[in-house]
Amino acid sequence: MAGYKPVAIQTYPVLGEKITQDTLYWNNYKTPVQIKEFGAVSKVDFSPQPPYNYAVTASSRIHIYGRYSQEPIKTFSRFKDTAYCATFRQDGRLLVAGSEDGGVQLFDITGRAPLRHFEGHTKAVHTVDFTADKYHVVSGADDYTVKLWDIPNSKEILTFKEHSDYVRCGCASKLNPDLFVTGSYDHTLKMFDARTNKSVISVEHGQPVESVLLFPSGGLLVSAGGRYVKIWDVLKGGQLLVSLKNHHKTVTCLYLSSSGQRLLSGSLDRKVKIYSTTSYKVVHSFDYAASILSLALAHEDETIVVGMTNGILSVKHRKSEAKKDSLPRRRRPAYRTFIKGKNYMKQRDDILINRPSKKHLELYDRDLKNFRVSKALDRVLEPSCTIKTPEITVSIIKELNRRGVLANALAGRDEKEISRVLNFLIRNLSQPRFAPVLINAAEIIIDIYLPVIGQSPVVDKKFLLLQGLVEKEIDYQRELLETLGMMDMLFATMTRKESTSVWQHASDGFLENKKVES
Repeated sequence: MAGYKPVAIQTYPVLGEKITQDTLYWNNYKTPVQIKEFGAVSKVDFSPQPPYNYAVTASSRIHIYGRYSQEPIKTFSRFKDTAYCATFRQDGRLLVAGSEDGGVQLFDITGRAPLRHFEGHTKAVHTVDFTADKYHVVSGADDYTVKLWDIPNSKEILTFKEHSDYVRCGCASKLNPDLFVTGSYDHTLKMFDARTNKSVISVEHGQPVESVLLFPSGGLLVSAGGRYVKIWDVLKGGQLLVSLKNHHKTVTCLYLSSSGQRLLSGSLDRKVKIYSTTSYKVVHSFDYAASILSLALAHEDETIVVGMTNGILSVKHRKSEAKKDSLPRRRRPAYRTFIKGKNYMKQRDDILINRPSKKHLELYDRDLKNFRVSKALDRVLEPSCTIKTPEITVSIIKELNRRGVLANALAGRDEKEISRVLNFLIRNLSQPRFAPVLINAAEIIIDIYLPVIGQSPVVDKKFLLLQGLVEKEIDYQRELLETLGMMDMLFATMTRKESTSVWQHASDGFLENKKVES
C-alpha cells in the first residue's frame, strides 16, 4: 500500500472557450436587474451629463431612471398615443420625444408638461435627435418625410421628401449642426445638409434600415438592417468598407462604447454582439431571454441597458474594483531570504540530505487505496464537486471502469443515491469532453437498474430521460461517422492521381519499367 499512486485528474478543455481581454472586460458586470415596463421597450438613451440618468420609451410613457434605481424618478405621459423615441440633449436638461400621432414634444427634465410641441408630420414619428448647436431638432416619420425644427420659435425650418418609405431611424452629427443622417425602409441611407436643402450622400443598404450610427469624428457611418451591419466611409462619398453578417435575425439597434473602440449591435435573435472597430471581428457577445429592440451604454461603460420585446428592461452594472486593505500588512521575509544558498556550489566533503515532502492523499484516493469503491464514488458525487470540478468525478468514474469495479460501485444504491448519479449524467452526458466516459457509465446503470423500474416515480422519470439522452448521443455519433465517411470519399476523389510503376515485357524479351497513371 505504500506505493499507492494517486488518481491522475485529467484536464478537459472547454471547447470554444477563449479568454481574452474583451472577455474579462465585458464579463465584469453584476447579475442583471430586470425591470418590467408597460410594453415593448423601443428606445433607451442615457443622459450625457452626470448623474447619467436614462430615458426609457415604452408604450405611451417615457420613464426617467437613475442609474441605480429600479423605480422611475420621473414619468412623462402627455401623449395621445404610443411614444416611439426619446433623446436627451447634449447638456442633459432637455428631452425630445416622438409619438404615433405625428407629434414631436420637447420636455424639461425638471418639469412634467411639454415646453414645445411641433406639429407637421401626419404619421408616427420614429426618430428624433438634437443637432450639434442644441437649438434645432431633426425628426423622421412614417409619412416619408424628414423635418428640421427650430426650438426657440417652435417652427418648421426645412422638410426633406427624398425617402420613398417609412423613415425609422436617424442621428445628427456631433460636430456639424447642419448635417444629419436618416435610414428608411426604402433600403437607403441619406445624409442631409441643411445648407443645401437636399441630401449630399445616398447609399443603398440592401434591406430595410432599422438603425444608423455616426461616429463622433463624422468620418464613418454604420447602418443596420436585415441581418447585416454595414460600415460606410463618409469622406469617400459613402463607400462601403465592411459588411458584417453575424446575427441570425434582423439587427434592430446599434451603439458605440465610450472609447469608440467597440461597436455593439442588438438583434431579434436575442443576442448583443460586440465588434472591434479596428478589425470588425466579434470579440464578445451577450445572450438575453427575448428579442432585443434597443440598447444603450452609460458613461465609461459603467452600465448597459437592453430593452426587449416582452417589456423587460435588463440593466447590468459594472462591478466595483476591490478596495485595498487599509490595515498594515505584516512584514514578510525579504526575497533574498528565499534565494539564499541557491547558487552554492557543492564541495567535495559535503553530504547531501534529501528530505522528501510528505504528500497527502485526497479523500477519494484514500477510499480507493482501501478498496472502498462505492465510498470513493459517493465523495465525488457531492454537489460541491460535480458543479465546480466535474472533471474530478469523470476521472474517478474512468478509474473505476479501468479497474473493472464500476458496476460494483454503482450497484445497490437507494433512491437518493441513484438520483445523484442520474443528475450528474443528465447534466454532463451531452458534453463532448465527457461523453466517451459517461456513455459507458450510463449503459452500466441502465443494465443494472432496468429490472427495478417502476418502484420510484422520481427515479423512473430521470431514468427515462437518461435513456433518451444516451440514444440521442448515439444517433448523433452515428451521424458524425456518416458525415466523416462522406468527407473521406470527397477528399479521396479530389486528390491528385499519382503515377505508379508497372513492369512490362519489352520487344527484346527484357522487363521494362513503365509509369502508368492510376
